[in-house]
Amino acid sequence: MKQRQIGADGAWVSELGLGCMGMSAFYGSYDDETSTRTLLRALDLGITHFDSAFLYGYGHNEELIGKAIGSRRDEFFLATKFAHRQQPGGERVIDSSGDWARQSADDALQRLGFDHIDLFYMHRRNPATPIEDTVAGLASLVEAGKVRYIGLSEVNPATLRAAHAVHPIAAVQMEYSLFTRDIESELIPACRELGVAIVAYSPVGRGMLTGALSADTLADNDFRRNLPRFTGENLDHNTALVAALTEVATEIGCTPAQAALAWLLAQGDDILPIPGTKRIPHLEENTAAANVVLTPAHLAALESTASAVAGERNTEAALRTTYL
Repeated sequence: MKQRQIGADGAWVSELGLGCMGMSAFYGSYDDETSTRTLLRALDLGITHFDSAFLYGYGHNEELIGKAIGSRRDEFFLATKFAHRQQPGGERVIDSSGDWARQSADDALQRLGFDHIDLFYMHRRNPATPIEDTVAGLASLVEAGKVRYIGLSEVNPATLRAAHAVHPIAAVQMEYSLFTRDIESELIPACRELGVAIVAYSPVGRGMLTGALSADTLADNDFRRNLPRFTGENLDHNTALVAALTEVATEIGCTPAQAALAWLLAQGDDILPIPGTKRIPHLEENTAAANVVLTPAHLAALESTASAVAGERNTEAALRTTYL
């Protein structure tokens, strides 16, 4: 698989990565045996960029990765995230302080069984904490050799610039897909000015762009049941858009998920999609998107099918913690 660079002076990784969230949380049931086979298959397919976070099962995902592929540590680039913190009573809060960054890194390394984290992100920002404090804490981890590069997730251009002034930011992780393009106007230009990579999470619209989802296919405990785009009339509207996208993908000679990923790859060499899956067939389908060649006419046709998405990308409560 072709390689792309994480930031202006960062590591080179596979142009398509693997988001591991669904192996531990949010998307219905999962099991470690299936996930382990998928992680190993990803390495064999040439994927070298794996994305995790404490929030994904409150540490379970990091433990899974360490056990499943830790013996092949020199073959992959591991990104994980901190900031979510579980209180004694079970309440989840966002702590983006430098002290919590340092503690979280130590805890993550213990769960992983690794001696360093390749890319350590602030998962979400608490506006009460100056971003300079957060980045100072992350920078101290780089100095200590516990972290190679630092990143931010769901930040706005002003926060990125303030952070980058303290220590170089290698990557910003944001939701980005044919169905979610709001970062194109301001954040992507800011990233490009500073030499910061854009890691695109939910690149197939949380599964909607696969063309295989409906209200009936979502498990009762799948968090997408609470997302505006996956409910009521919004879901009906968006399903029709995906049907149109599927027709375009068929003309191209690929699946709708592959078309969506190929579209993202065509947006620039600094865009690194991390489609998530817990099953090998989906992994292999996603990986094959790297071989899809899109013409300007294909790109325009795909964009036209997704020009009027109905519903917000997340819940109102979750959106209050994004783009800060």
